[in-house]
Amino acid sequence: MRRSWIVPVLLVAFFLSSTAAAWAQTIGLSISTLNNPFFVDLRDGAQAAAQKAGVRLVVGDAQDDPARQLADIENFIVQGVDLIIVNPTDSSAVVPAILQANAAGIPVITVDRGTDDGEVVSHIASDNVAGGRMAGEYIVEQLGGSGKVVELVGIPGASAARDRGQGFNEVIGQHAGIQVVARQTANFDRAQGLSVMENILQAQPEIDAVFAHNDEMALGALTAIEASGRKIMVVGFDATDDAVRAVEEGRMAATVAQQPILMGELAVQTAIAYLQGQAVDPFIPVPLMLVTK
Repeated sequence: MRRSWIVPVLLVAFFLSSTAAAWAQTIGLSISTLNNPFFVDLRDGAQAAAQKAGVRLVVGDAQDDPARQLADIENFIVQGVDLIIVNPTDSSAVVPAILQANAAGIPVITVDRGTDDGEVVSHIASDNVAGGRMAGEYIVEQLGGSGKVVELVGIPGASAARDRGQGFNEVIGQHAGIQVVARQTANFDRAQGLSVMENILQAQPEIDAVFAHNDEMALGALTAIEASGRKIMVVGFDATDDAVRAVEEGRMAATVAQQPILMGELAVQTAIAYLQGQAVDPFIPVPLMLVTK
């Protein structure tokens, strides 16, 4: 009699486990680059949320290459993932990939950076315009409303670069005593921030402050400034560990703090809620704060 129960119980267990596997959801996450610690934190937050919820997360690293990101997203579509989370390398260049996902009936969520076109169920990001204003207001205050400033621009096609630059220049434009003596692209990259700043230092004998659209560029600029022996205030954006340490050491003046881990968590949580048929907000803001010594 006892043996007669074994087979049915095993069959039920097998059926339940098979059903669970069949219903397990897969989410694709396309990251702009994992060479930046900010996006490593974002991925880690997403992975932690996915593991907690019991969903499968597949991660693609675009390495700041729009073509590679397109290939990653096309691969997600071929795999038949249930939803795609995208952190665009370039907000314009990512559009064909978003449209392909739309055509395949796969919902898309963007995180940190948006897309210029295509259907997105939700966008999760800091208010980058507000963050740019925050940086600008801090610099104006520290300079007493007068001085010469350099702006290091991120990837021009990225919404974060556009928005941070917009907010910063809105503030700077209200103060006639503040002059932007150089505005150059360094593509959110530390090495490029270093080389671009070296060139600016040679061209500009007077610089009072630098605003970089992210901490990687700010840290690169800081290296160039320290090597030159000049005293220039540097403000970054993201509050990465290296930047916060530089602020605490008094080498960097400030950085605008985002919460990349929370962004990743919210992206996955929003994805799961949407897949479960819940209504989700089209924009989910993540709070900012200014980190100073």
